[in-house]
Order: sequence, then C-alpha cells, then structure tokens
Amino acid sequence: MTNGGTGGGSLDKNERREAAREKAKVLRDQHKRKDRVRRFFLQGGLIVGSIAVVAIVTLIIVNSQRPAGPGPLNMLSDGIKIGQELKATPTAALAADAEPVPNAVDSEADVIDIQIYVDYLCPFCKVFEETNNEQIESWLNRGAATVEVHPISILNSNSMGTQYSTRAANAAACVANFSPDAFWDVNKALFENQPEERTTGLSDDELIDVVTEAGATPQGKIESCINDKTFKPWVSASTLRALDGPVPNSEAEVKGTPTIVVDGAKYEGAIDDPEAFAAFVVQAAGATSSENATTTPTPTPTETPAQ
Repeated sequence: MTNGGTGGGSLDKNERREAAREKAKVLRDQHKRKDRVRRFFLQGGLIVGSIAVVAIVTLIIVNSQRPAGPGPLNMLSDGIKIGQELKATPTAALAADAEPVPNAVDSEADVIDIQIYVDYLCPFCKVFEETNNEQIESWLNRGAATVEVHPISILNSNSMGTQYSTRAANAAACVANFSPDAFWDVNKALFENQPEERTTGLSDDELIDVVTEAGATPQGKIESCINDKTFKPWVSASTLRALDGPVPNSEAEVKGTPTIVVDGAKYEGAIDDPEAFAAFVVQAAGATSSENATTTPTPTPTETPAQ
C-alpha cells in the first residue's frame, strides 16, 4: 500500500505545482478586478467632484446674475427704525440695485441711536434680546432712544439646507413692508420661537403663525409674502452690504451677530449683562447734564419724572 495516489487526498509534486499556479492566477485576477473597481470609483468620484464644483460655480454665477429685487417699505436704510411707542419710522422702499439711505441722526437731540444687526437663528442674538429687551423697550417708550434693526442671514448653513436665516429675515421684511408698527413685537416673537441650530428651523407656515400671532396684518398679504419669499433677493443683497462696509454713521464693522452700535460706538461687552449694556449706552451717549439724566437710559428702567 502506498501513501500517495489521487484517491488518498494527497497531491504529487506536479499537481502541487499546478495548484499553486492556479491559485496565483486567481489571486492575480482578483487584484486586477479590485484595481478596475478602484479606478472606476476614483474616476467616478472625480467626475462627481467636478460636477459639484461646476454646480457651485454655476450657483454663484446664477446668483450674481439674478436681478436684485426691491427692498421692503420702511427699510430704505436696510433696517427698520423703531421709535417712541414702538412705532416704525416710515420710509420708501429701496429700489433694486440702489444704495441704502442711512437714517439721519440728530447729534443735538437727547435721543440715543442704537443699531442692531441680527440673524434670527443666532443664539447669541436671542440671549442679547431676552436680556436687554425690557430696558430697551422702556427707553423707546420714554423717547430716550431709537433702535434700528437690521435682519441679515449669515447662518443658513446651520439649518439643514432650509435657509432658515434667509426665510426668517424675509418674514421680518414682510412685516416691515405691510405692518411696520408690529415689527418690534414680531422681532421679539421670532427670538422667543427661535429653533435650535443644526435643525430645519420653522417652516414657512410656522413663521406665518409666529408673525401673525405677534400682531402683523393683513394676514393674507403677510402669508403670501412669506410663502413667495418676496424679499429673499433683498435679504441676500442687504447681508452682503452689511458685511462689506462699516455700519452707517459709524466706523464699526459687522463681523458677526449680534452687532450692536450705540451712537456710532460698537458694543463689545457681555450680551447677557443688562447693567453693562446700559452703562455702555450712557457712556456712548456722553450724558452728563442733569437734563439728560432724566431721559438717558439707566440700568434699571424707571419712570420719567414729570416736567
């Protein structure tokens, strides 16, 4: 009896050599196949990447060539100015491609000029608004200050592709156009209902509910304006303008939100400290006379003494 032979499961020398060759061939074929697959996906990835680049470039070109629409009424300066009794200062609408017209500031008047640049998705804007709204509103009601609100959109990338910052700014512009005296309450409501970053944000229907419940009318025109995104081109243009140059009547620049400028001076203090902000306002206003002391903002809102 032998230990070799095909029937015993063993291979002789020639058979082992042939088996090794076959195995090597299989391995070579597998490597070639993997290489082809790898090259295919690499080329495909390059093609997809090229398409993405082309799409981005195309989007930029299309946006740059898209005709800019007119701005909303009462925002000729790219912002809406709120004064005593929370009333808006009426202005014409900014024409398409026109330069905004800054609101005049009376340096002789005892009225503080406050400008605020906000993004309605910005959590720091919400903190500032919630912390300081009560005392700012008291200054407005007393005629001690005016507040010019500039809605801009710099956080679209934080809303899962829904462009919430732009849509919310458009909603604010719709209110400025159709219901300007409700703007202050709508501005507050948009922050009270601010969605979390990295979410889709409020839908257009939810934005409509927020602004109309805050008092904006007529509802039908507001609804159409928000759904049609009537002022979306203006939002884009005004945002670029805000980031491109100094704040009107100031040398301050908008580097983020909130940007707060008081009588031309940029506030760099804590956004969650109302006393610090009030002190800055007093300092920026340069209030030194006893007459100013009765009308100038103070850290704790008080009633104006009878004259």
